[in-house]
Amino acid sequence: MKHVFYRSFFIIVLLFGFLVSNNAQSVDELIAQGDDFSTKQFNNEKALEKFIAADKLSPNNWEILWRLSRTLVDIAEHLPSNTDAQKNAQFEQYKKAFEYADKAVSLAPDKSITYLRRAIANGRIALFKGVFSVIGIVNDVKKDLEKAIKLGNGGNEVIASSYYVLARTHAKVCEKPYLVRMPLGLGWGDMSESFKNFRKAIELRPNFRMYYLDAGKAYIQEKEYKKAKELLAKIPSLPVLDEDDAVFLADSKKLLEEIKNK
Repeated sequence: MKHVFYRSFFIIVLLFGFLVSNNAQSVDELIAQGDDFSTKQFNNEKALEKFIAADKLSPNNWEILWRLSRTLVDIAEHLPSNTDAQKNAQFEQYKKAFEYADKAVSLAPDKSITYLRRAIANGRIALFKGVFSVIGIVNDVKKDLEKAIKLGNGGNEVIASSYYVLARTHAKVCEKPYLVRMPLGLGWGDMSESFKNFRKAIELRPNFRMYYLDAGKAYIQEKEYKKAKELLAKIPSLPVLDEDDAVFLADSKKLLEEIKNK
């Protein structure tokens, strides 16, 4: 009888191990498929389906949570925003993206990607509400990006993105004069820091069009047209790596035309 019990127990343990192994494999496959839809096919809705399915199989998985955040931001960026109802729908997506990223940070506080994704989602919320009306959020964005850079893990793409978003944050804050923003707690904004961070982002990921475009815009903002032209002129030779690269190319050509005599 005891022999039968132990044999049955052993079979149950093996079956449990098999199910756990299959579950983990399924999660990995879903993540891989979601990444392919997101970064290769630029089908964010399909990517979201895969990541939601993975989340059901493996809840509280930071690798899935930050991807859910990324996908919701990508979807929200392309939603129409002409009516109040459309704007509210877009804002709800950004809020969900923040919640996923915030949870990812709590589960993996030693990973650069979780802070980067929280900063991006929070940054979208700040832009939606108006940067100078949500000072606390803007300061949180800066802290998260600096934390991501300090941790320095996740590969060149993650760190390059952290430098890029930090560069944009400085540039955005500097749209108002120092004496106006300093009493608001945004005196840290610095265009020299913005340019330094843009250069670092481009150094780490030299083929990404968006970095050149926004760095060019920052130089135009400072009336440094020669440097802007140099950056914008490089964009047509760069590969397509992002779903919006065609838009970035068109924008770069338009800007070059606007500043050709400056």
